[in-house]
Amino acid sequence: MTTSGTLPTTKLQFVDRWVGIPTCFLFTLARKIFGRRPPEGPPTGKVLFVKLAEQGSTVLAYTAIRRAVQTVGRENVFFVVFAENRFILDLLDLIPKENVFAIDAGKFGTLLASALQTLRRIRAARFDAAVDLEFFARSSAAFTFLTGARRRAGFHTFYGEGPYRGDLMTHRLLYNPYLHTSQIFASMVEALAADPRQLPTFGVQPPVPDEDESAFRPRPEETEAVREIIARESAGRATGTPLILLNANASDLLPLRRWEPTRYVELARRLLVELPDACVLMTGAPSEAAAAEKLVAQIGSERCFSLAGKTSLRQLLVLYTLAEVLVTNDSGPAHFASLTPVHVVTLFGPETPRLFGARTNRNVALYAGVACSPCVNAYNNRQSPCRNNVCMQQITVDQVFAAACESYRKRLPATGAVPVLPPR
Repeated sequence: MTTSGTLPTTKLQFVDRWVGIPTCFLFTLARKIFGRRPPEGPPTGKVLFVKLAEQGSTVLAYTAIRRAVQTVGRENVFFVVFAENRFILDLLDLIPKENVFAIDAGKFGTLLASALQTLRRIRAARFDAAVDLEFFARSSAAFTFLTGARRRAGFHTFYGEGPYRGDLMTHRLLYNPYLHTSQIFASMVEALAADPRQLPTFGVQPPVPDEDESAFRPRPEETEAVREIIARESAGRATGTPLILLNANASDLLPLRRWEPTRYVELARRLLVELPDACVLMTGAPSEAAAAEKLVAQIGSERCFSLAGKTSLRQLLVLYTLAEVLVTNDSGPAHFASLTPVHVVTLFGPETPRLFGARTNRNVALYAGVACSPCVNAYNNRQSPCRNNVCMQQITVDQVFAAACESYRKRLPATGAVPVLPPR
């Protein structure tokens, strides 16, 4: 769900590696020479979170942000993020909108100028603490260092178990791949109160993530606007009917996470037969609109339509509040949906639900657990040598169909039992 004006992820990774490594090295030398010892005790002033990319991961920071709000007050918690990702912070409404610093991630020159301007504003605000929520990105480590915050919590490469990012944090933490990401983020806030000389030893029980309670509440006019879009695109046939959403992720943006589009076609056909009162809507980004329309044509049903590229991101969340079930791969929509009442079936392959699954009982994670999965992790900067995602291929249509029907049955108990066909 990137916007058209954003610097591609591959270029950001290239810059992070070839510019970030020498930058972090030079800043580390400067810190060794001129650095000050951090103050003891918990932060009492302003706290800044640094999480530039990945909208879905921002949702997983919910517990961490709430913990910071409880510690220093809502007005003293700030966040810096790429401009295209700030909408999720506005939606969560945990901190004031004016406390969000948004960096324009357009062309490289624009990105650099916007980052420097944002840094000037941050340094003028004088932060007591900064929390780097990126795993091992060099750019975020350098940015966090340059904020001037007296306390800086982030992951450090101990004995080479992670990519080099210098020694720029005052509160250095080990990355624990056995904790859910939401727990990791919350632990980083807790670490700000620890004695930095004792870290990374940190004898605190991992915080229990907050159980979301459908945090997103659309305004009545927003709901009505989305109902009108559904009515227009379906010629009225989807009005007042139960809705099942399929996020086919048909573009090449995340090829390793893709479930074969033809399987969505088979899944949709079976759901339409099994649930004669429901309609199926395909969702996706504007870049996926043409592919989604082709899938609808292949499905060939008057009860199947595409809304890909026809809603804003906020309207997409409104759509989730009107739907019964969403089927999607591991991507931003799975996390956005956790903020709404919709039941979600999430397909995992290159990454694991143990770390990135939405923490709600409305989410069903399907994961084949093959020997080479997960291959994408914090230690390899979310990159993989894989060219054949057997982890996704081994998730069958039968499994997804059964999970979707079960989720539908939980969502609409008044409709009676929905029979599940035996595997074919």
